[in-house]
Amino acid sequence: MDTDALFYDGVDLLKQLIAIPSFSREEKVAADCLECYLKDRGLNPARQGNNIWITSPDWNDKKLTVLLNSHIDTVKPSNDWIRNPFLPEESDGKLFGLGSNDAGASLVSLLHSFLLLTARPQPVNFIFLASAEEEISGKDGIESVLPALGKIDFAIVGEPTAMQSAVAEKGLMVLDAVIRGQSGHAARNEGDNAIYRALPVIEWFRTKRFQKTGPLSGEVKMTVTVIEAGKQHNVVPSECRFTVDVRTNECYTNESLFAEIAAKCRCEIKARSFRLNSSSIPSIHPVVKRAIILGSKPFASPTLSDMALMPFPSLKIGPGDSARSHTADEFVFFSEIREAMTIYFKLLDNFCY
Repeated sequence: MDTDALFYDGVDLLKQLIAIPSFSREEKVAADCLECYLKDRGLNPARQGNNIWITSPDWNDKKLTVLLNSHIDTVKPSNDWIRNPFLPEESDGKLFGLGSNDAGASLVSLLHSFLLLTARPQPVNFIFLASAEEEISGKDGIESVLPALGKIDFAIVGEPTAMQSAVAEKGLMVLDAVIRGQSGHAARNEGDNAIYRALPVIEWFRTKRFQKTGPLSGEVKMTVTVIEAGKQHNVVPSECRFTVDVRTNECYTNESLFAEIAAKCRCEIKARSFRLNSSSIPSIHPVVKRAIILGSKPFASPTLSDMALMPFPSLKIGPGDSARSHTADEFVFFSEIREAMTIYFKLLDNFCY
């Protein structure tokens, strides 16, 4: 297959996707676009909700299976955008637009690498999956379609890592806490101010250090990100609610860490979910070894992806820079897309497990 033609096709597809708002749970039009694109190429995509996938044309149940996955949803654009987030613009070797970096470049690079890989016999099966709701870890995203894909032996997850190998990433647990006091008039010495009662608890979350440090992802990190208390200036608040963002390492499951937090913090606390645990792939895994040979350096990612929902080894690697994600005037270099297609192909061509 003509690799230059695949590159230009990938860029054209990315421009089409940028022009379509595809916020989490609102990806239908983008999914329709991708489905039509695949059918126009003579492929037969499967679809569940807004998740779309295609499989190797020479599928063999006796082979191992590799999943190539990235997502079609985006966050909503901030008010800081100067450019139109839904107008793909080219400038100085860059393509600007919402989702260009996170994770449109990975999506089109993986798709067209899949086309290149499956144009010749391979010792493994490939599945390319464009999934929905990644930005919110939604239940109707990748988690909903994995049962339909069958046994997966390992996955490549396309996210902006500058084509370096994220061999681990921290998990996520969101905690909702409440401190109770007693209301009273602010002008008199009445009540029990819930905000003041909450201050030492919030300080505990700020300064707490857990005993186990992950060899890959480092320390557990807790950050209080939302505080709600009081309704008017002259009433002592009887309740203070706050939210804690907890990034877990590979030494703890979310459940075990929650049990330790609940036993020590002096407040009512609930976890929204335990689904998003830390994930990692062994350094001796063949795909990690091959990535290193290709010059891709292993690292632990602080950001969450659909790796957290995969019950099999996965490697996060893709074009672009994570620092550009969720920022105004997001962009990706055209050279990054071309490089990604080359590296993905070299990483997976004739792959022997």
